[in-house]
Parts: sequence; C-alpha cells; structure tokens
Amino acid sequence: MVINMNQKVAVVSLGCAKNQVDAEMLLFTLREKGFEIVGAPEDADAVIVNTCGFIDSAKQESIDEIIELGELKREGKIKAIVVTGCLAERYQDEITQQLYEIDAAVGIGANAQIAEIVEKALGRIDENEALEFFPNKLDLPLDGGRVQSTPFYTAYLKIAEGCDNKCTFCAIPMIRGKFRSRKIESLVDEAKRLAAQGVRELNVIAQDTTRYGEDLYGEPSLDKLLTELCKIDGLHWIRVLYCYPDSITDSLIDVMANEDKIVKYIDLPLQHCNSEILRKMHRRGDRESLTALLHKIKNKMPNVIFRSTFITGFPGETPEQFEELAEFAKEINFQRLGCFAYSQEEGTPAAKMPGQLDDETKQRRADIIMEHQQTVMASYCEGLIGTELEVLVEGFDRIAGCWYGRSYADAPEVDGCVFFTAEDAPEPGDFVTVKITDYMGCDPIGEAVAR
Repeated sequence: MVINMNQKVAVVSLGCAKNQVDAEMLLFTLREKGFEIVGAPEDADAVIVNTCGFIDSAKQESIDEIIELGELKREGKIKAIVVTGCLAERYQDEITQQLYEIDAAVGIGANAQIAEIVEKALGRIDENEALEFFPNKLDLPLDGGRVQSTPFYTAYLKIAEGCDNKCTFCAIPMIRGKFRSRKIESLVDEAKRLAAQGVRELNVIAQDTTRYGEDLYGEPSLDKLLTELCKIDGLHWIRVLYCYPDSITDSLIDVMANEDKIVKYIDLPLQHCNSEILRKMHRRGDRESLTALLHKIKNKMPNVIFRSTFITGFPGETPEQFEELAEFAKEINFQRLGCFAYSQEEGTPAAKMPGQLDDETKQRRADIIMEHQQTVMASYCEGLIGTELEVLVEGFDRIAGCWYGRSYADAPEVDGCVFFTAEDAPEPGDFVTVKITDYMGCDPIGEAVAR
C-alpha cells in the first residue's frame, strides 16, 4: 500500500503507561509506513486517540477528547479521527453510534494495521458510516519497534499483556485478554536499545508484573528477567510497577534487595485488607497475611517505599470492614497511597453483587483514607530533612526558581518531585545528590551537594 507522503498524523494517548507503550508502537508503525508524525493534533491530517476504558472517569476523559477533536474536524483543521485502545475494544458494538465524530474504530488486535486503517479513514467516502476493525484482541503485537514518547532518560518496558487474575471489579481481562508474557531475550534486546538511546531509568510494567513468565516458563520468572536487565550497561535505575501480592516470591524479594540497580520501591495494588471483601474481589489473603508480606519485604529492604491503591465502598462493605482498612493504612503507613471509590463497571461480576453503596458513602470513605495519607506524607518528608537523596534531574522550574527531579521514592507521573538548588546547573537526565532541608506539601526541598 502506498501512503501519501504529505499526510501527517498525531497520536493522543490516554490512561496508563501500558497504553503509552502501545501508542509508541503505533507511532513507529505509522512512521515506517511513510506518515509524518506531528505533536499537535491541529497540525495533523489524522488524529489517533488511544483511549482508556477502565473506570468511569477514564472513559469520560477519552470521550471528552474525542468530542474536542470533533470540533477541530468541523473547523477543517483535521480530516479524520481514528479511535483505538481500551474504550474502543470494550464498546466496539456502540462506540461509533454514540460518538459520530469517529471515522474509524479500531480494536487493539488491529494495531499492527494502523497505517492502512488511517489511510482508509482519510479516504472515507460514506460520511454516515464509520469504519470498524475488530480482529481478535490476542493479535495485539507484543514485540516491535517504538517511538519513545517519554523524556530521553526514562522509558517503560512492557513485559506482558492481558491479565488472568479475574478480579470481580475489573474489566481488564475482558478488554485486554489473557495474560501473555514476552520472552526474556526479546525484553533484554529492547532494554539494550533503550539504554543505547540514553535511557537511564527503566520502568518495568504489565497488568501483573509478578506473574511474568508463568505462561512461557511454567513459573513466575520476574526475578530471572530482572537479573538479566541489571547486566545492561547504561541503565542506572530499574523500577518494578504493578506487582500482585500472591506472586511475590522469596527469590524475587532477594533479587530486588541485592541488585543495586533495582530501586527499593514496590507498587502493590492491594485494594483492601478485609478477608471477606478480598474474597468477593476474587483476591486472596487478609490483613494478617498482607501485613506479614510487607514486613518480610521491609526486613530485606529497610528503606523500601511501598506504594498501594485501595478501593472503598466495594459492594457490601460494612462500616466495620472499612474501619479495618483504615486501621491497616495507619498501621503500615504506606509512603505512597491512592484510594478510589468503587466504580460499578458493567460486564464485571461485582456490578451485579447485592449491597451496592451510594456514591456519597463510597467517596466519603475514600476521602477519610486520603486525609490520613496527607499526614503520612508530611511525616515522611519531615523524616528526610538532613538526609541525602540521589535525584534524577528532570528540569528547571522557572516559577519556583529551582531544579526538580525524582528520587527512588518517586515513580514517573504518579508520585511527587524533589525541588533543589544547585551552584552548577545540571542537565535533565543527570543524577545528582541532594541534601534535604525542608519540604513543601508532599515534595522535599534541598540543595545539590558538590561531588
């Protein structure tokens, strides 16, 4: 197929980092097929919206973006809107009927054909009928080239796709399909290419990173993958996100504790601690077992940063069960914590459970957790005063008049920053040592230490 070499395309990617990697692969395919990639939608002939469809707020963000791009289309600034990602995959039977701005709706299994689909959308003759492409979602490419969209010094490495956990509140398995790991050799090759391009921080992601390798190697193999990644020259930080507590093995803890390149930061979306609520969520464990796991990790990594997410207001959650969750949060003092009111997602088992709570109760409970979290964060920052942190420089804040970056305690885009002054101006991507002198809100403040 011959692509008009004058055609320009932009990609708007919404939602999680896993979606962002998909968008980077779309960009690579488009560029290889002859499209010119532009950053601003208004400069493009066609705009691809890589949507999120996980919970109501994410779905609404995707819908709002499509409607806004529709305005640009009506003004004649763009010619076609192509929608892919989770929202398109989840609502393939209705998305083009509900959003008439769309020229083509694309399931994730068609991502490898994105260039041909964009060309067809730009040449669409029947304005009253959008194009639709929904092959098997398992056809989504796991390997391939990428156009890095993150700052040059940091990148994501998606090690698997899909999920087999079947949590009753979650639509991801029906959207993304079964869990599929990539081979260690492929991941190491990709990580080496990223390091050669200047990536210093590698963020390992999947729907469930700790299940990595079970389908290929017959056992959880994240420990083996991390060991190989740590051998790559140029990588300075390796961060593991989206861990599932059931699959954290002693071997994985040992590798994370003993490898210097692996930052001591564990993202464990626990969701709850009450055994009955966890059972209803189709998750195992209870407060006692989760506490024991966290203590085991901390014994091996005393300076570990725990990040987690909780869900309040799950169907049937009693005041006593919520109180247990609140007490658990206070006991552990997670340095990083997000708490979300339960979202009743159609098509999930939890949506049909009795005991659905009203939105006000769900949100009030989430607010209580997060109010306490502010005191935890303040205490954490206060405890940093007088200590030194290694910081990955990200830029200069002209309003604050100082530099900013992230420590090992700060995952990109989800956590905070460290603000600091420096006599010798660093460059983005540099690592500097910062002595912490104060904090503002939840962000430490300090000064770079000469080395």
